[in-house]
Order: sequence, then structure tokens, then C-alpha cells
Amino acid sequence: MRNSFLVIFVAFLLVAGAKAQTTVLKYTPGVTTDGVVYYMPLTVFKISITAARTTKHPGDFHNYAQRFLRINDVVKTEETAWKIDKVDVVATSAPDTAKAHIVLLKKGTSAPLCTLNDNGILLAINAQTPKFVEPETKDIKAASTEKVNSRDFLNEEILAAGSELKMAELTAAEIYNIRESRSELTKGEADYMPKDGEQLKLMLSKLDEQEHALLQLFKGYSDTETKTWTLYYTPQYGVAKEVVARFSDQAGLVDKENLSGAPIYLEVENKNTVPHGRTELVDKKLEGRVVYFNVPSQAVVKLLFNGEEFYRKQTPVAQFGREDYLSDDLFNKRATCKVWFNPVTGAIDKIEDDSLKK
Repeated sequence: MRNSFLVIFVAFLLVAGAKAQTTVLKYTPGVTTDGVVYYMPLTVFKISITAARTTKHPGDFHNYAQRFLRINDVVKTEETAWKIDKVDVVATSAPDTAKAHIVLLKKGTSAPLCTLNDNGILLAINAQTPKFVEPETKDIKAASTEKVNSRDFLNEEILAAGSELKMAELTAAEIYNIRESRSELTKGEADYMPKDGEQLKLMLSKLDEQEHALLQLFKGYSDTETKTWTLYYTPQYGVAKEVVARFSDQAGLVDKENLSGAPIYLEVENKNTVPHGRTELVDKKLEGRVVYFNVPSQAVVKLLFNGEEFYRKQTPVAQFGREDYLSDDLFNKRATCKVWFNPVTGAIDKIEDDSLKK
């Protein structure tokens, strides 16, 4: 899906002015012939799920938090929890091997230039097209938080204390001293007042940093990291909703068969904007002389978890639509007609006829 390559078959006219003809047939496995096999695309959804893991750690002095600081809401045991932060879905494609066709080249013809991607999906006829690159989900930056080393803020007296109880008592006293110093600065009553506002701001910031670090020894601390998982899902006609994965608050994203997690559903609601199937040939003489393309149907895509809708968007889906055709007459006038196809849906993006520009 990521790269494209060109399959170019060019045969020069053997007789000047001879009419060129290219035949396109339904591909039948086992038939040996000279030609270009191409596939219709299946629309595939690339799902990106980013979740944050938060781990809470108890502080060294959590047993003395209420006694010395009158704090009750503290972390007493280590706890880990995952939570979904962000979801993104983009459409890409895969070859529909059930819809394979072949462009047959006959002697004495001016055959078209067929541009395929590396999975054999037809991208253009008589024209080159930019390299197809699989779309990326939105950039999600990984974030993490780290614990401040609280012991770096302990003074010599605290470190020299003979017991954990005494260390906790002296640390609590230091916290009260920090708060008193901050109060005196803000009231303008400190013995050494800063010279200007910037210096005051810096001093208050340092006091806040010290208090936060020392409080962690009582209240505990948490660290957070994020992880992104990527899934691929191919919608099937007649299937509206499926479990694509499961999510556990203890393990994060797990396989859809792992019942330790709650199900994540992908719902693809076909809006039936076009009839499903294949357009019948208006003339049986055209049998084996057409180039196939898709007319996709619109669908509403939703990602659901625990009753919450994390993603919703309307988008075309190739396999929900209709397979139609172009007559090979369009390509028999010295290859003046150019056609570009959408690599995700197989629909016609653009048609140009160079003869009309003259």
C-alpha cells in the first residue's frame, strides 16, 4: 500500500494509421496471456488509539500525613490505570482479490500506460500519477511525567534523623517554614525582600518547587506515559458493527478475544447512496472490452467504547458501492484519453482528453 510502481506496456503501430485496440477481460485464474492484471480496491480503515497509563506511588512518609500535616487524601498503595486519550481513523486500501481484471494487449495496437500501486490496484490509464502514500493518522505526541526526587530537597538535619518518624516530623516542619516564608514575601514582610517583580516571582517559584517536592513524601506522586496502537479494519458489506479490540484499565489495549478488556466497537453504517453490485453491460458485445471502476457508497464510521463515541465521520467505502465500467473506445484514439482513479475507493478522480485541447 505504501509505494507505487509503473507497469508500462508500449507497442508501436505496425501499420501507419491503423486503429488501436485494447481488450480488457474479467481475470480468470490459470489463463495465460500477455497483459496487465489489476485489482479493484477495498477500503480499509487504519485506526490509531492513544491511551495514557497513570501509576500512583505512595510517599515514604504517607503513614504520617494525617498526623503532621492533617492530610487524609494520600496514596497508600501503588495503583496503575489506563485511559483512552485520543482516537483517529483514516481510510487506506487493500486489493480486492475477488475483483481482479486483466488488460490484454493485442498485436498491432497502441496499448495504454497502466499505473498500478505495489498491490496491483489501478491508479491511472495513459497517465502517470504521484506515488501513493498510505495516509497517516494525526500526529500524537507521547507525553510523560517524572517524579521529582524529593530527597534532593531534604536538609542535613532531616537526613541525619535517626528514625522515619523523626524524618517525617522534621520534613513537615520544613513545609510549614516554606509556607511561612511565602506568606511573608507576598505580604512584603520578609527580612530580605526582592528588588523587583521578576526576582519575587523567581523566589516564589523556588518555594513552590520545594513544597511540592516535600509534599510528595507524604501525599505520594504519579507518573504518566502514553502509548499508541494501530489497527486495520476492512468493512464487509452487510456487517454494520464489530469488535475491533478490547481495552483494559489495567493492561491497556488487548486483543478482541481477550475478555479482560471492555469491547471497542467500529460501526460502519452504509448509507446506501448507490445500489450495491455491478452495472450490467448495455451491449453484450462489450463483454471483455471494458475497464472497471468503483462508484463507492457513503458510510458513517463510528468508534464506540463504554457507550462513548470517540470518533465519527462520513466517508466513501468502495465495497459498499457499485462496480461500473468504461468502454475501451475511450482509449483507442491514439491514447488521447487519460483517466485517474482514487486509490482508496477505486472511483474516477479525473478524466482528460488531450484531443479536446487542440
